[in-house]
Amino acid sequence: MTAKKNVLTNFDENKCRHILSLSGGKDSTALALYLRDRVPNMEYVFCDTGEELSETYEYLLRIEAQLGVKIIRLNPERHFHYYLDLYRGVLPDPRTRWCTRMLKLHPFEKFVGTTSAFLYTGIRADEPHRSGYISTKSNIKPIFPFVEDGIMHHDVLRILQDSGLGLPEYYKWRSRSGCYFCFFQQRREWIGLFERHPGLFWKAAEFEKFDPISGKRFTWNKNESLKELASNPERINQIKIDYQKKLKNTSQSGDTTLINIFDADDTERESCLICHL
Repeated sequence: MTAKKNVLTNFDENKCRHILSLSGGKDSTALALYLRDRVPNMEYVFCDTGEELSETYEYLLRIEAQLGVKIIRLNPERHFHYYLDLYRGVLPDPRTRWCTRMLKLHPFEKFVGTTSAFLYTGIRADEPHRSGYISTKSNIKPIFPFVEDGIMHHDVLRILQDSGLGLPEYYKWRSRSGCYFCFFQQRREWIGLFERHPGLFWKAAEFEKFDPISGKRFTWNKNESLKELASNPERINQIKIDYQKKLKNTSQSGDTTLINIFDADDTERESCLICHL
């Protein structure tokens, strides 16, 4: 596959690296399989925050075995707890996204350095709402093979199925990859974490704070802390019922894509590309 001619400054196509950043999710994995025999000397990286689900690490091992390559793990200079203290207990959210910037983007840009690099990104042709790249470095050029070749959601599922990899186990209860405490999770997904990884759920709950002086609450979900959610069985049961109704409706309509099944009571679905593709 030949990358398009770039118009960026500080970019040398003759000395260009080819990098694919895996998130542990379906799209980047399918892209790695799709490009396996098309792009020579591909570098596969995973930005490891240290706050990932065990299912993610297990899936990465399966990807390595399938591709016959070693995925380079990129780690942040400091852990999440350090940056949480630095930001005075203010949790990351869809507007600030400091976790993506400090734990994933900075390590990735340090890895690339000043060399010219094509970054292959798994945005699909049926995702017109997702575009761009969260880095502004002029020596990194994003490439969107799925968009260029018209690859859509059902094609991604077919690629994974045909390879024998299938989907990561967390897709049974979660719609995206990313840290276990990702603020983009739906409440249904927080319940999934509560039921499958209670230790991680309560660890995430401990990050939430209430300032008695200012009255400010720092919680992962608006208007509801994880402790409040976990202590309300009726609320949990109602969320499950609503989810099953939505699952039934999407099944009857024929639209069973993950984003429609999981998109329930939260907004701002435009997630961080380097985390969730």
